[in-house]
Amino acid sequence: MCSYCGCEDVPAIAELKAEHESLVDQASHVRAALASDDRATAMRLVTRLVGHLTSHVGREENGIFRALRESGEYGEEVDALEGEHRELELAIAGLDVTSPEFAPRVTRLLADLDVHVQREELGIFPASVVTLGAAGWNLVDDAHATTPSFLLDEGSGAGPLEPTATPA
Repeated sequence: MCSYCGCEDVPAIAELKAEHESLVDQASHVRAALASDDRATAMRLVTRLVGHLTSHVGREENGIFRALRESGEYGEEVDALEGEHRELELAIAGLDVTSPEFAPRVTRLLADLDVHVQREELGIFPASVVTLGAAGWNLVDDAHATTPSFLLDEGSGAGPLEPTATPA
């Protein structure tokens, strides 16, 4: 994750970045289960990751993405990132633990998630800091208040059993 521009000093972005960290950490546990050829555990961990990802995506799309779109800035990038969200949803929905393609598909899915996180952290998050005014940040804050971070849920963190990250 990046820390070069200081955007993590904005509480809403710091929280989204903490969620990214957790999602990436959860993905590492999925990869470990796949490496052990433990498909059942991998699927259980993917299912949990998907729940957290769904919450996170809603917060991004209803908050920072909506605010950027309403500001008239970065619309194409927001559209592309939202398109990636839909592609990830479709890829996840198509997973079949009994398929010989299960491990390669999950591995590709997690690699795509890594790239997506980097695009947000190196692009849209820093851009939002210099683009959004008070009205935009109010939208972001409202979205975050409506859907609290999954990091606040007991037992929802990156590890298989216990949380390892909390919002800033």
